[in-house]
Amino acid sequence: MTLDVLSIVAHPDDTELTCAGTVIKMAEAGYKVGVLDLTAGESGTRGNARLREREAAKASKVMGLAWRGNLGLPDAALEDRREYKLKMAQKIRDLRPRTVILPYWKGRHPDHTTTGRIGYEACFLAGLTRLPLEGKPHRPHKIIYATQYVPAVRPTFVVDITAQLEKKLKAIYCFGSQFSPAKEFENLFPSRADWRERVTSLARHFGHMIGARYGEPFVTREVARVDDIVEMPVRSI
Repeated sequence: MTLDVLSIVAHPDDTELTCAGTVIKMAEAGYKVGVLDLTAGESGTRGNARLREREAAKASKVMGLAWRGNLGLPDAALEDRREYKLKMAQKIRDLRPRTVILPYWKGRHPDHTTTGRIGYEACFLAGLTRLPLEGKPHRPHKIIYATQYVPAVRPTFVVDITAQLEKKLKAIYCFGSQFSPAKEFENLFPSRADWRERVTSLARHFGHMIGARYGEPFVTREVARVDDIVEMPVRSI
């Protein structure tokens, strides 16, 4: 299978929480979109690997994914190891995505930041001819970083997900194992109702930046090319 977009994340539900609106929007536009979860989330405080696998399958249907896979790397133990990068690089060769979405390279959870770093290197390694990998070399045309939960970082661009917000919430709700009971409040495991408030308030914040109701932010390392300065979106004043 050849994908147009591949989101590479550390855990099942990471894509849903950070960039599901954009993933859904691309799928609705007719692109083939996939998710590669590096771990099964087996070290998480709530749920277990089998349960989260079933939850991920449900969320995949909601998002309209063409493919979803799990690399089976150790949860809470992702490291900068060559064997991990080569496994990721092989999947990139197999799927040949044009655009890859990675977690931002700085954050609270070590697995997320490690995924952002080694994911970039895997994209590079996938294009080298003489590595011990099967298939033809391939490098994604574009690598973008999801910064939904890194609000201090100014986005390079924001995707309008106003039409996709409800479906994004539905995908998040598939991971019921990660919610607290309504009467219980925990910062890391909020209730279903509180998740809605968190997701919509963040999306409203980023949507406001581009004159939309809801948005998802991304960062690129490189400067964007603009050929037509008359048709550039988002007003300056």
